[in-house]
Amino acid sequence: MKALAVNGSPRQNGNTALLLQTVLNELSARGIETELFQLGGHPVSGCRACMGCRQRQNRRCVIEQDIINECIAKMVAADAIIIGSPTYFANVTTEIKALMDRAGYVAMANGRMLARKIGAAVVVHRRGGAVPVFDALNRFFLISGMIVPGATYWNFAVGRNPGEVAEDVEGLANMRHLAETVAWLLECTRNQR
Repeated sequence: MKALAVNGSPRQNGNTALLLQTVLNELSARGIETELFQLGGHPVSGCRACMGCRQRQNRRCVIEQDIINECIAKMVAADAIIIGSPTYFANVTTEIKALMDRAGYVAMANGRMLARKIGAAVVVHRRGGAVPVFDALNRFFLISGMIVPGATYWNFAVGRNPGEVAEDVEGLANMRHLAETVAWLLECTRNQR
């Protein structure tokens, strides 16, 4: 079983990474293979609505000049996908939006290849706006036919400066609870996908 976490923050070692790593550490301690993929900060293109993915049906976006196809391949290989984003004007980062649009189209064009995988959102916010980010990520998972786990509370924590989410005790506890649910679901769905 493998869990992939995608960091949509341009801060490679910032608050989003800290939350994602909290989830991954818990999963790793339970014997689940984990990987953290750094997407944020890389130049990416949005979907061009060219429908090339539908024509080619090769599990890749036709845009080859960025790292989105590398991320899509890792998503296909994973059993659980955890996508993390800081809150940018009450929405996901540009990189995460490009991933959702392009991976979503590629998945639909290739037999709904993300269906029945586990998809979990992790969000960082400074003061507000986390709910629309959480909602956008969960809508991506749901339209892809993925299984969305719950936790003790919504999967977000408060922090602005790097490392500040470490002070959000409830937010960190929720990340561990999220990992527990993901691990349980992975065990329940083993050999079912």
